[in-house]
Parts: sequence; structure tokens; C-alpha cells
Amino acid sequence: MSESTNKSTDHELFVTEFPKGNFGIVDYLQGRVHFALMDQMKLMHKSGMSQEQIKEAILKTVSEIVENFEPKKESESS
Repeated sequence: MSESTNKSTDHELFVTEFPKGNFGIVDYLQGRVHFALMDQMKLMHKSGMSQEQIKEAILKTVSEIVENFEPKKESESS
């Protein structure tokens, strides 16, 4: 099996697609985040991390994302 084929298999194992039909944008985005976190935790667990290590790593990452979020200010002309 080639390396690129093996990588594809890894992605298929750890990347769950969120269904696109009949969801509002907020529900769709929340579903994608939920599935992404679950996939990440599954991979971290398989790599040998404890539940507490997984929790700390994910909370640290999410906290950094939220703290660094700077929404663009709308222009006065809009």
C-alpha cells in the first residue's frame, strides 16, 4: 500500500463528515465543531493520551482561539 493511500485511510478513520442537508448555518457549524472535536479526541486517545490530558489540550486550544478572536469591525458606511 502506498503512503498516500495509507494517509487517506487514516483520514477516513478519523474524519467524520457532518451531513449538509436541512440544517441552519448555526446548527451546521456547531455540528462540524462537535464532530471535529470527537474525531480529535478519538485520535488523541488512540495515541495513548489520558482523558485528562485530552481535556487539558483541547481546552487550552479552544481558549487560545477564543482569546485571539478579533472580529472585523463593520465599516461606518455599512
